[in-house]
Amino acid sequence: MMPSARRLVTSLLFLMAASSAAPASEMPRIVHQQGRHALLVDGAPYLILGGQAHNSSNYPLALDKVFAAIGDMHANTLEIPVAWEQIEPVEGQFDFSYVDALLKQARQHQVRLVLLWFGTWKNTSPSYAPAWVKFDNARFPRMLDRQGKPNYCLSPHASSTLQADRKAFVRLMQHLKQVDSAERTVIMMQVENEVGTYGYARDYAPAAEQLFSGPVPAAVLAYKKPQQPQAPGATWRQAYGAYADEYFHAYAIASYIEEIAKAGRAVYDLPMYVNNAQRDSTESPLLPWHENFASGGPTYDVIDIYRAAAPHIAFAGPDIYDPDWNKFNASLQHFQRTDQPLMVPEMSNGANYVRYLWLVLGRGAIGVAPFGIDYAAYSNYPLGHKASDRSMVAPFGAIYAAFRPMQRQWARWAYEGRTYGVAEGDDRQPQNIAMQGWNASISFREWQFGEREYFKELKDHPAGTEIPNGGVAIAQTGDKEFIIIGQHARIKISHAQGQPSMWARVEQGHFDARGNWIMERNWNGDQTDYGLNLGATPVVLKVKLDTY
Repeated sequence: MMPSARRLVTSLLFLMAASSAAPASEMPRIVHQQGRHALLVDGAPYLILGGQAHNSSNYPLALDKVFAAIGDMHANTLEIPVAWEQIEPVEGQFDFSYVDALLKQARQHQVRLVLLWFGTWKNTSPSYAPAWVKFDNARFPRMLDRQGKPNYCLSPHASSTLQADRKAFVRLMQHLKQVDSAERTVIMMQVENEVGTYGYARDYAPAAEQLFSGPVPAAVLAYKKPQQPQAPGATWRQAYGAYADEYFHAYAIASYIEEIAKAGRAVYDLPMYVNNAQRDSTESPLLPWHENFASGGPTYDVIDIYRAAAPHIAFAGPDIYDPDWNKFNASLQHFQRTDQPLMVPEMSNGANYVRYLWLVLGRGAIGVAPFGIDYAAYSNYPLGHKASDRSMVAPFGAIYAAFRPMQRQWARWAYEGRTYGVAEGDDRQPQNIAMQGWNASISFREWQFGEREYFKELKDHPAGTEIPNGGVAIAQTGDKEFIIIGQHARIKISHAQGQPSMWARVEQGHFDARGNWIMERNWNGDQTDYGLNLGATPVVLKVKLDTY
């Protein structure tokens, strides 16, 4: 066995031993090693196969339509809002009846929860703040523009707003500790939602102006280096030039979020994260903000500022609503960092996004959650699927159904750095994966038999491949062994050093609830002569290769 493989096996055995010894009520937490991350739930790595409900589905009588869709999707985790306005409609009077109903139904359906705190900001707006907050601008001031006029967004510099939001969030965390500390149904919290401001670079109120003209905090300078060396005491404009307004705004919002997350975690220490509406992930060179995205949100260019200002936030995740293959890949590259895990907490539920599950899960993400997963009579088309019915969830559900029985194993393999993934590109061209000692080539729109060169006059394509929807995820479980899962794709694997090799065994099967491999049949002959050809229904293969 190769030394690297021995290290992988040793580490995996350690993880398995640790998980078997851990109590079921151990707090969820995020761990890291060698620049990789895992979400531990009940003491073992956990893969979020999630779905996010619509914004207004956070009421007890709406939950039946939510859990019906989550069930059809074979999701193991539901992301769903908890709104400040619904738990504190009157200042100082708290109502957690919705939270209790949500917990009860999640347990009945054996689904974990990620709660989304819609507090001061939801998509940059105070729409989910209580009426007593959003309409009292004297006590809870809004941001001012350059002319001194208030705009739609609550100011991140208002201590009164922060204190009120923090109080409500702490009460929520206290309630969760009281009613969920045994079951651990809730495994993570999102603090606020898609923060920042559209059309305004930052707050220009007097208090904000004074801070902007003051020195950049040392922690920010340590994380986000100025383009030119700066003496201590440099102002935001001196340190960051044309980028100063956005960076200052990011620091203000991140600092606000930090106070909420810090107080919440002091009560009940769940992992917490922030999500963001993205800027263009392929822009090069990276230009200053010019009303083209939400300034101050945790876009990839200011993650370092969020790391400096909000240490109690575990990571920033991208919300992805652009189907462009290059931009999707670039987004994952930006957000998968050695100092934070990769998670896609929100992405479109459109048919042309299904393929990206293979890419996200193959890259070692701790989870992914398409948005709008419930059967409410609402569709966010053209950003998502046209209908809110089974046609929306079924394509995602086919993939989740294959992953869910082995989600614990996959999460461990990802934590060990043994997983790889590709999604069919917009160009429909083959792709390559370099693994440990082996190379995989993946092609798309192939028939299961023969090579294209044999049938040059054949013009048609397999059914269901009208749009790019193929993908493959691979876990290298040993020096010569792999778990391969995918659909609408052909996989060929060759030795990295060019030694002659062939399939030793290709078993189709699945993992049971205890993690045991159950073989259904062994592929050979026509099923392996032209690579491993995966059709419309995702299949799981346990593969061994060898050289001769």
